[in-house]
Amino acid sequence: MSDIYYTNEHEYIIVDGNVGTVGISDYAQQQLGEVVFVDLPEVGTEFNASDEVGVIESVKVASELYSPVSGKIVEVNEALNENPDIVNDDSEGNGWIFKIELTADSELEDLKSETEYEEFLEDAE
Repeated sequence: MSDIYYTNEHEYIIVDGNVGTVGISDYAQQQLGEVVFVDLPEVGTEFNASDEVGVIESVKVASELYSPVSGKIVEVNEALNENPDIVNDDSEGNGWIFKIELTADSELEDLKSETEYEEFLEDAE
């Protein structure tokens, strides 16, 4: 069973073992509108939690992507180069952006659970 966590910037991370799959939440893709480009991080690059790792562009706006945890990029979703709109179709599934090998599991405690994220969105409205 994998666990999903969210950031205040609307990234999610689904953790399975010591690897997290990262993307933007369904809420975020709705706010962005039609995604036209995703600037993917480079495999092998190391980031700290909250570091900017790339950019996601829609017809409305460009928005930075942040790493929810510290670690090393182990895979990127190459399909987004040809079809960035996968993010709109399935943001928390096939529209994932990168996978990161976690270096500090304890950082997950700083993120929101699915319930906490839903409450965060309700409070923001």
